[in-house]
Amino acid sequence: MAKTMRRHFPVAPSPRTLKTISALGTALLVVVGIAAYRATPAVSGFTHSFGLAIALVLPAILVGSLMFMVRGYWVDGSSLVAERLFFSTRIPLGGVRRVFADPAVCEGSVRLIGNAGLFSFTGLSQSKALNR
Repeated sequence: MAKTMRRHFPVAPSPRTLKTISALGTALLVVVGIAAYRATPAVSGFTHSFGLAIALVLPAILVGSLMFMVRGYWVDGSSLVAERLFFSTRIPLGGVRRVFADPAVCEGSVRLIGNAGLFSFTGLSQSKALNR
């Protein structure tokens, strides 16, 4: 049985737009989360629970976005693996016929679901060049 070679690739440098969106998004989530917590009525009941839920959802979005931040990639004979903060996402390469670099391949693509810039640009998108 042949040994499979594993090749590691570093993550691309973050563009200025990603850094700006991440900084502003973090500040917004923290400030609005603190404001929601401070505005939550002390008396228990629906408004207290609702205000507390809003205050906790915002930091959860921040933590969730951090967890999906890509730290690097590696490829072995059968998979592409995206290294995240605490886990990895494995993408099977079965059926891949060719690989090539095309810096313009994402131009005109539409994001169907994913993160639009809080620590990464990730998700499922569709383009004329690559389909989904």
